[in-house]
Amino acid sequence: MQELGVIIIYIVLIGLMLYFLMVRPQKKQEKERKALYDSMAVGDYVCTTSGFYGQIMDIQDDTVIVEFGNNKNCRIAMKRAAIEQVEKAGAAAEAQAAKTEEKKDDRKDDKKDEKKSTLKTK
Repeated sequence: MQELGVIIIYIVLIGLMLYFLMVRPQKKQEKERKALYDSMAVGDYVCTTSGFYGQIMDIQDDTVIVEFGNNKNCRIAMKRAAIEQVEKAGAAAEAQAAKTEEKKDDRKDDKKDEKKSTLKTK
């Protein structure tokens, strides 16, 4: 009888491990993906599961129309599930501005370091 209790405890422990290692992370990933799809808007830049980058032109129920490249005639309708990443339209401009600002700061620091080194050698 005691052996049966030990076997039941092992079965319960294995079931809990399966839940915490497989089921729970999958539900979390599904929740994140749903939030990603809900946050999509016209004008956002997306990366598809096949690796193509484009801009959202229209969103319907389960279909998204994406424009690829600079060619305005290259618009493809695809399922929402085919979109892997979303970058907000304003975020792209902000990221570019931050990069240029960082480069300017680096140049100023380099010039200061250059002046200090020339003063030390004199």
